[in-house]
Amino acid sequence: MTTTTIDAGTLAHARTAWEAWRAERTATLSAPHGWLSLTGLHWLGTDVAEVDGLPGRWASVDGAVEVTATAADGIVLDGVTVEGTVRVETPEGAPGTLVEIGERRVEVMQRSGNHALRVRDPQAPTLAAFTGVPVFEFSQRYVLPAEFVPHEQVQDVVVGAVVEGLQHHHRAVGVVRFELDGPQQLTVFDGGTALFTDATSGVTTTGTTRSVPVPTTPGPVVLDLNRAQNLPCAFTDHATCPLPPAENRLTVPVAAGEKDPR
Repeated sequence: MTTTTIDAGTLAHARTAWEAWRAERTATLSAPHGWLSLTGLHWLGTDVAEVDGLPGRWASVDGAVEVTATAADGIVLDGVTVEGTVRVETPEGAPGTLVEIGERRVEVMQRSGNHALRVRDPQAPTLAAFTGVPVFEFSQRYVLPAEFVPHEQVQDVVVGAVVEGLQHHHRAVGVVRFELDGPQQLTVFDGGTALFTDATSGVTTTGTTRSVPVPTTPGPVVLDLNRAQNLPCAFTDHATCPLPPAENRLTVPVAAGEKDPR
């Protein structure tokens, strides 16, 4: 395996990037309608029905969600108050369409052909209590020389989810190879992200999935496992996060990056 060199300059840059990443994570998670603002996840049926805590009446239809409301319900879509029945398009697996209800935002989404409403409330207790994500201290042990090996062709990968019965579809662009208590390898998805678990999962880190950014320039790269971060499901039960592919379940500990916040 051809690898790059981890010198003092590389380590200094990695530490600076880690500190900036921590500050950015705190700011992002503190956003009024971010992942810590989730207060509900409601799966819809095909019958028009009320949803607990929300105005209007909602139903799952072919490829979309229909909401029926009066002006008094205060449901706003694309800046227009909903009156009557309105269709909300929901691309499969993509971020949902946000509907405004007062200061709340309701994400209308589709996962594995199922429609749901995910409620984001800036008054959520989890957001009010947030003071930052617990992390391991930066360690040069986890700034690793590695090699990114691209696939000749992008591969479609289907993985499970933290919600039973759901699936996530990804595009694998290659693998990153490195040494950590022996030779290791992670499948890397489009966008330069590897989802993984390790021997700390369910002990000091979340038991579901963490992700780490991977440079996707073919050849020697630096893999910084100090940047391993939680997916939304580590913070809330109202997320539908993917699980890692089987080959990304490491048996060695990665005592780096974000810890279990709950």
